[in-house]
Amino acid sequence: MDPALRTAATGMMAQQTRTEVIANNLANVNTTAFKRSRAHFVDLLYQTVQGTATVSQNDANTTPTIQVGRGTRLAAVQRLEGQGPVEATQRPLDIAIEGDGYYQVQVGNGQVAYTRDGSFQISDQGTLVTSGGQTIVPGIKIPADASLVTVAPNGIVSINREDGRSEEVGRIELARFANPSGLLAIGENLFRTTPASGDPITGFPQDQGMGRLLQGHLEGSNVEIVQEMVDMIAAMRAYELNSKSVKNSESMTEIANNLVR
Repeated sequence: MDPALRTAATGMMAQQTRTEVIANNLANVNTTAFKRSRAHFVDLLYQTVQGTATVSQNDANTTPTIQVGRGTRLAAVQRLEGQGPVEATQRPLDIAIEGDGYYQVQVGNGQVAYTRDGSFQISDQGTLVTSGGQTIVPGIKIPADASLVTVAPNGIVSINREDGRSEEVGRIELARFANPSGLLAIGENLFRTTPASGDPITGFPQDQGMGRLLQGHLEGSNVEIVQEMVDMIAAMRAYELNSKSVKNSESMTEIANNLVR
C-alpha cells in the first residue's frame, strides 16, 4: 500500500478524535463545574531515506539526514483545569469552590470520589448529599428543626434552630492533587484518583492552598463556545485536506498502474 494512504488515514483519524473531544465539550457547556478537554497529538516514527553524507573531504561538510514522516497519533486528551465562571443561584445549598480543591463524596463499596459540583441537598436522613445522592465526606447532619443553613468561606456549616439558637454542625473538607488533570472521570461530575493524579491532600477551605467556598453560587463550565466552534471548523478543514491526500495518492497509483498497459 502507498505509504501516503496510511499517513493521510492517520491524519483523518486524528481529526475525527479531535472532533469527538470538541463535541463533548460543547455538549457539557451547561454542566456544573465541567472542565473542557483538548486532544493532544504526536508524530509517528520517521522513515530515513538517506543518512548523513560527507560532501567535501577538505572541510568535512555533511548533509543532514533525509526523513519522511508517517503520520500522527493521539497522545493524550488533556483536561484543562481553569476556573469556570462562578454564577449566583441564591440557593443556600449551592456551594461553589473558588480556587483549588474538590469535595470528597462516598460512592459504592465505601470508596471516595471527588467532585467540584456543589449542588447539595439534604437527604431524608438529614445528611448533606450531592444531587446524585452521594454523602459528602466527612458526613454533615442537618437537624430537622434547622430554619437556616449557613456555610462560611472556610467550610464551617452552621444552622439556626426554630428557637433562634445558632449551632455549628460540622465543617466541609476539601482535597487537592499535585496533578488534577490526572484524575479519572467516572461520570456524574465525579472523579477517582489514579497514579497520574497522585494521592489527595486534604484540608479545610482557605487552608494549605485550598480555595474558599461561596454559598449561594455554583461554578459553571469553563467551555468557551466561540473557541470550540473555531476549533471544530479547523478540524473539519484538516479532515477534508487529509481526505484529498487520500484521493490524490489513489489517483497517482492508478496512473502508475496504467503505464504498463
